[in-house]
Amino acid sequence: MLWSDQTYKAPPNSGEILLGRTLPSLLDEACDRYPNPQALNEWTEKGWQPLSNQEFQSAAEEVALSLLDLVGEKGNTIALLMHSDVNFCIVDMGCLLASLVDVPIDLTQTLENIIFILRHSQAKALVVANLDLLYQVTPYLGDTPLKAVIVADVPDDWQQNQNLEQICPESPQHIPVFSLWELRAKGRALNSQSKLQLRSQLAANDLATIIYIPGVRGEAQGVMLTHENLSGDALSMFTGIPDLEFGAKEVTLSYLPLTHVFARVFLYGHMSYGHSIYLTAPNRVIKHLKEVQPTLFATVPLLLERVYNKILEEAKKRTKLATQTEVKHNVLSRILTFATQMLRTEQPKMQRFRLSSLGWKFPPLRISVSGSRLREMAFQERIYNWALNLAKQYELGNPPKGRYALMLKLADKLVFWQWRAVFGGRIKYLICGGAALKAEIANFFAAAGVTILQGYGLTETSSALTCNRGQFNRAGTVGVPLAGVEIAIADDGEILTRSPYITQGYYNNPEATQQLIDVNGWLHTGDLGEFTADGFLKITGLKKSRFKLSTGKYVTPQPIETKLEQSPLVAKAVAVGSERKFCAMLIFPNLDNLNSYALTIGIDLPADALLKHPCIIAIYKALVDEANCHLPYWSTVKRFQLINATLTVENGLLAPNRQVQRAKVVEAFAKEIDAIYEDAPATSQRVDTGMQRHEDTKTGNTDEQDTLLSSCPSIPQPSCPAFAQSLNI
Repeated sequence: MLWSDQTYKAPPNSGEILLGRTLPSLLDEACDRYPNPQALNEWTEKGWQPLSNQEFQSAAEEVALSLLDLVGEKGNTIALLMHSDVNFCIVDMGCLLASLVDVPIDLTQTLENIIFILRHSQAKALVVANLDLLYQVTPYLGDTPLKAVIVADVPDDWQQNQNLEQICPESPQHIPVFSLWELRAKGRALNSQSKLQLRSQLAANDLATIIYIPGVRGEAQGVMLTHENLSGDALSMFTGIPDLEFGAKEVTLSYLPLTHVFARVFLYGHMSYGHSIYLTAPNRVIKHLKEVQPTLFATVPLLLERVYNKILEEAKKRTKLATQTEVKHNVLSRILTFATQMLRTEQPKMQRFRLSSLGWKFPPLRISVSGSRLREMAFQERIYNWALNLAKQYELGNPPKGRYALMLKLADKLVFWQWRAVFGGRIKYLICGGAALKAEIANFFAAAGVTILQGYGLTETSSALTCNRGQFNRAGTVGVPLAGVEIAIADDGEILTRSPYITQGYYNNPEATQQLIDVNGWLHTGDLGEFTADGFLKITGLKKSRFKLSTGKYVTPQPIETKLEQSPLVAKAVAVGSERKFCAMLIFPNLDNLNSYALTIGIDLPADALLKHPCIIAIYKALVDEANCHLPYWSTVKRFQLINATLTVENGLLAPNRQVQRAKVVEAFAKEIDAIYEDAPATSQRVDTGMQRHEDTKTGNTDEQDTLLSSCPSIPQPSCPAFAQSLNI
């Protein structure tokens, strides 16, 4: 099965294997050893609201006791439809402490997927963030096994002892509804002996959570993870990070969704170490980085790409502003205007020239010093670009020496500190996961003193399998295995792994579990990879069709491709977007059918011109809109491109079984794919539907195209029911 008998393991002194731990025991130990009055912090309009780890522990105990009283026996499932806030942490830990299995549901899921998860997981209770979310899901709660609903945030006029019919008349069931505060109050009323019994009934191999992810065909699959899976992975990662301190000295800012395993495992690690955790939202993360000044920060590549691109844009902006001839011409023309105005009116003899009168934000200066200021700007521009070029030369694993090392120190004093300030100025380690990070970005920030530790893993492996750390850090790789992890490479290049951290399987899906884990215990990741000569794993491609965006979100291509290919106007459709910020589609039209249809609406053009005609583009937009229905908004197609080409076995773009050779298609049409993501409306078409949330959804048509479009025959616009769309959050 393997190309060799070699398996790769963690290097010496790069982490510890710590098994047999339950997740509540990590919190208990932190409370005893590292009491922290600001263990959990949540941003509100009144500022940061802290919660100590002892208060966190007590709140979790209250929830645990009350939930057990509400839903009964150990092992029952509790669904969490919540924001990534302190309430999520309390409810999650309460479920774990009660030996219940929590099922966090991504808030960006469609309503039909949410209801499917409630039914498939046999959830006995649903905890929702607020009444707004409850109103959205209530009409569809029929035929679910729910015994209770808990609302985390309720209004001041909330009435106790209500049922779902009283709150939502559309409710199909008579289900009791409680606020989280009511739940905790019930738990407080129970005695301390009950709290001791909670821990005595808990075991490390108990099922802790079921996390649903998209399957190969788009159906949701529940990944089962135990306490030991999650605690072992977290401790293996944290013990491998050099110079990581215990207690409140380490501060982290968390903005990633706790419904995903990446952020959740880091939460448990920080909790175990007694760190101060600040919970924020993606739209506030840049502001709060500067405010909180974290020492540790976990993110996905998309945020780093944006910061990196902003730095490059700043360099271009400075170059433009400081171009001597351009600036001088601009100043002289404004001075001429100013002088003309002075001649037309009487002015005092010692009138001072103010650059502010020319629209420049500078203090009052005499005309004689304007040239000096221009030279200063030009000098600053040269310094900035000099530092930029120095950073681009840096390479992780090759310590700078001699003159280059001295120049880096100088650049740090002059420029690099500004880049670190984006992350708060105190960052020790920036952990990046969820998708691949470009090597140039990792090297660039490392030169500026921002150490990025990129890792790799799956939900099925409890997050990380490998991670760069300490002396084992190379750009363009995902690091070396964690302590306890074995990795091998199969004959076809697929990454295989065994460890105490891998899933027990997919919930109520033995067939999918058998495909995931073979008889020898090797988990088949579906990713292709290779090890470098010095033992670092590199991801080289995908064996599976499912891929990740740079946001860390999974996209399953098969359902939407199949829907599009049901149209007689589409020969093949290939979804793209791996490591990109959104999903796009290459559409290969059935030209015979398209030409026949075009003639019926009065369009007779050569193929290339036909594929650019607004009427034809509008037809394909309608097809994509229809195919997008029933998908979470982040996995919908945001742009597509019509391509005049045929995929065949002979040209290598189809396998003998007629399946698309994705890697070869991506390689063959790399230019067209790049154009989609480079904002080129002349070659790629944007989809603008009511359920799209991507910021880049305007069509960008010219006036001439709009005129042609107005003459097109009426194209039926598909409608997508609310049940098939993502929640409105």
